Amino acid sequence: MSTLPKIAWIGLGIMGSPMSENLVKAGYDVTGFTLEQDKLDRLAAAGGKAAGSIAEAVKDADVVITMVPASPQVEAIAYGPDGILENARPGALVIDMSSITPQTSVDLAKAAKDKGIRVLDAPVSGGEAGAIEAVLSIMVGGEQADFDIAKPILEALGKTIVLCGPHGSGQTVKAANQLIVAVNIQACAEAVVFLEKSGVDLKAALDVLNGGLAGSTVLTRKKDNFLSRDFKPGFRIDLHHKDMGIVTDAARNVGAALPVGAVVAQLVASLRAQGDGALDHSALLRAVERLSGAQV
Repeated sequence: MSTLPKIAWIGLGIMGSPMSENLVKAGYDVTGFTLEQDKLDRLAAAGGKAAGSIAEAVKDADVVITMVPASPQVEAIAYGPDGILENARPGALVIDMSSITPQTSVDLAKAAKDKGIRVLDAPVSGGEAGAIEAVLSIMVGGEQADFDIAKPILEALGKTIVLCGPHGSGQTVKAANQLIVAVNIQACAEAVVFLEKSGVDLKAALDVLNGGLAGSTVLTRKKDNFLSRDFKPGFRIDLHHKDMGIVTDAARNVGAALPVGAVVAQLVASLRAQGDGALDHSALLRAVERLSGAQV
C-alpha cells in the first residue's frame, strides 16, 4: 500500500491534464473530476481514476488540487452543497493552482478554516510546455506547515517552488508574473515586426538576441510561434486578458502605477475584441502586424 497522500484533482484543462498525469507518474493515487468526458478518459488512460462529481472526487482525499480558469470557477467548485468545502474531510489540504484574484484566495482560506480544511494558493508559470515537462514555477501563499506538507507533491509538478507569504501572496506574485510575461511578449512581437520589415533573417536575429541580454524564457518558449505564426494555445489570450485585469486592479488597490502594463493590457483586450481570444498569447504579434499595416 502506498503511503503517499490520496489526491483529488479538479479541472483537467490544458494545464490540469498533464499536471495530474505527472502526479500519477510520481506514484500518487489521483482521482479527477472535470466537465469534459474526454479529459476524464485521458486521466483514466494515464492510470488515474475518474469521478462523477466533485463530492465523489474529494470525499476520501488527503489533498485536493484545483486548476480552473478564474475566480468565478474557483468559487463554483469550492462553495455550495456540491462543492469542495462541504464534501472534503476535515483536515484535508486544498491547493488551488488556478490564477485568480488575491482576495478570492484570502476568502477561500477563511471559509475553509471554518470547516477545518487548510488551503494554499499555488498558481504556476510555465505554460503547457512547463506543465508537460514538470518544470513549472510555483508561487505559494499560506502557512509554512501546510507548505511543508505540499512541497513533495509540488516537486512532481515544478522546479521552482517558493512560499511567498500568507494567503493571497501566491496570487499576487502570479499577477506580477503575468505583467512581466505580457510586456515581454509585446516587446518580442514588436521586435519581430521591426526585423522582418527591415529585411533581416528573422531566425538568425532571434537566435542571437536570445543569446544576449535581450534573451528570456519568453523568447525561448515563443520563438517558434513567432517564426511559424503557429498560435495554437499554450496559454490563451482570453486567460491573459483575465490576468491583466487582476494585476491592474490589484495594483490600483495598493497604489502602484503600471504605465507600460496598462498599455499592454489594452493591447491584449484589443486582440481579444478582434476575435483572437482563443489563440496563444504570442498572438500579440498579430496585433503589432495589424498596427503596422499588414492584413492578418
